[in-house]
Amino acid sequence: MSSEQSGALDRTAGPSTGGNAASGEAAGNFVQIVDVVKKFGETTAVKGVNLSVQKGELFALLGSSGCGKSTLLRMLAGLETVTSGKILIDGEDLAQLPPYRRPVNMMFQSYALFPHMTVESNVAFGLKQEGVPKAELKERVQTALELVQMGRFAKRKPHQLSGGQQQRVALARSLVKRPKLLLLDEPMSALDKQIRQRTQIELVNILDKVGVTCIMVTHDQEEAMTMASRLAVMSEGEIVQLGTPHEVYEYPNSRFSAEFIGSTNLFEGHTVEDEPDHVFIETPDLTTRLYVSHGITGPLGMPVTISVRPERIALTRKPPEGAFNWGKGVVSNIAYMGGYSLYHVKLEGGKTVIANVTSLALTEIDPPTWGDEVYVRWSASAGVVLTS
Repeated sequence: MSSEQSGALDRTAGPSTGGNAASGEAAGNFVQIVDVVKKFGETTAVKGVNLSVQKGELFALLGSSGCGKSTLLRMLAGLETVTSGKILIDGEDLAQLPPYRRPVNMMFQSYALFPHMTVESNVAFGLKQEGVPKAELKERVQTALELVQMGRFAKRKPHQLSGGQQQRVALARSLVKRPKLLLLDEPMSALDKQIRQRTQIELVNILDKVGVTCIMVTHDQEEAMTMASRLAVMSEGEIVQLGTPHEVYEYPNSRFSAEFIGSTNLFEGHTVEDEPDHVFIETPDLTTRLYVSHGITGPLGMPVTISVRPERIALTRKPPEGAFNWGKGVVSNIAYMGGYSLYHVKLEGGKTVIANVTSLALTEIDPPTWGDEVYVRWSASAGVVLTS
């Protein structure tokens, strides 16, 4: 994924916040998760997480299966109890509130629509349980269905709808109760790729129009990067990085984040010069030194890893000028992706580097093919030094 695709709502640049530190932006901490721990017997699923979400924000919890993200979401919904710590919404401690009394609504991965009910009956169900007057109920259901563009399907039943339409009905049912916080559990997983990509933007626009605060859980990087204004990368029950999609993608704070978000090339080495505005690294992967245009803190000679995204790497047939950040190799594989091609280049030292070369760039050179000798190069600003 390119950085241009990263983040539909927030393009703020700059280094991201790492670890479990709570964020205190000016808009206020509408949702506060304070030192939250969740244990299942001897297993700790969530380990002292601190997190703040702003009012009106679409926030994503991103991570692989078993990282604790769904457990955290279920604790917000009241479907799991907190072992220790606090969860507050708009200043109210939810610890003693059962799920049905929380100002929260959750849209499940399966959508959980009642198959024997019509679309409008599904959307109206929660309001009927609350005893909302008929006139108000009808108006709110109609408004919710129009919001998700499902008004003309009000009399249909779920089996008569596509996956994307069922997802919209589930969203309408969640929004019609006017929750302070909307929780989305893998909201796009039941949709095929083409519908999913279109629906992601539609869902963001709907939530933006309503102004509801939303926390979503997903293992899909592209989904989180496209939809969320900020995201938290989770691993083994902890938040390892927190920031906007742009921040997390461009400035990973660890090897885990660099590898989990998108794809990257990693070079192992040790520092030989470290200044405030640059660092030089020697690596066995290249005959040239690595030059990165930011400094780090640590003793000379310390082992480091350098992350360089594939779209930051250029492919040439002629040796690059300069003594840094390039290597010579042979094309070992090519994956044609339509708008770009992924070139796998095996360097003289044995390491394989992946370069994302746009179709436009390929028209400007003699496109290399399997077995061709080529050079890979990148700028000093393309690399990020990782110390963990």
